[in-house]
Amino acid sequence: MSILPFPLTWLAPGQDFPAADQSWGKDSPAPGLLAAGGVLDVETLCRAYAQGIFPWFSKGQPILWWSPDPRMVLQVEEFRVHPSFRKTLRKFCKTPECEIRFNSAFEQVIRACAARSRVGQASSWILPEMVTAYCALHHAGFAHSVETWVQGRLVGALYCVALGKSVFGESMFSEASEASKIALAALVCFCRHHGIRQIDCQQNTRHLASLGACEMARDLFIQQVAAELTQPAPDWHFETLYWDELLHPTPAPP
Repeated sequence: MSILPFPLTWLAPGQDFPAADQSWGKDSPAPGLLAAGGVLDVETLCRAYAQGIFPWFSKGQPILWWSPDPRMVLQVEEFRVHPSFRKTLRKFCKTPECEIRFNSAFEQVIRACAARSRVGQASSWILPEMVTAYCALHHAGFAHSVETWVQGRLVGALYCVALGKSVFGESMFSEASEASKIALAALVCFCRHHGIRQIDCQQNTRHLASLGACEMARDLFIQQVAAELTQPAPDWHFETLYWDELLHPTPAPP
């Protein structure tokens, strides 16, 4: 007999995930928890993200798979650029020693994110097995880093998962003021340029809300992901002209 107050599927390697609507509800101890077990290989991770599911667990726990409802999502056209941050972006763009790079230091980025998530916590949720798994996902072409470099030094970044034109934000770190926010702004510009409508943010936080992210019903989110999976993936590199999407946007037609 299970000691858990709600049913939970335990996965064998390669086993299909249960439907997302079978996740624990808002009145449970862990809203959004869907399953446990399985493996963190490339094929399993791709299947999970394609169904609106992601792994998140701490040291000493089994692999836990989540699909919260509602889902926190940033519609890229709703990204908020406050006047002070717009000035920061303009200065960054005009400074030769400042640049955005994609995928030049993925492992360094995810390890920095893991170190950051330990601050004030007993341990990081980006465990060594997660680092190994997402590095493999990166080498397979499905995980990407968006990096802020200043004078040849990596000062902030984020990493994400991307399938077709569906983008799932994972984590970020910053070692300089607003460096990770600059990386997010670069990702927003990239997405706008390539017709990518949204960035999954997984769960609601005050910081994400301040940037324009909003909650979306899970069934609608999964429907949009399914549509985006059928579209060809863009070439993941950054061009300076992409900044125009935020700094010099083209007016919408009347």
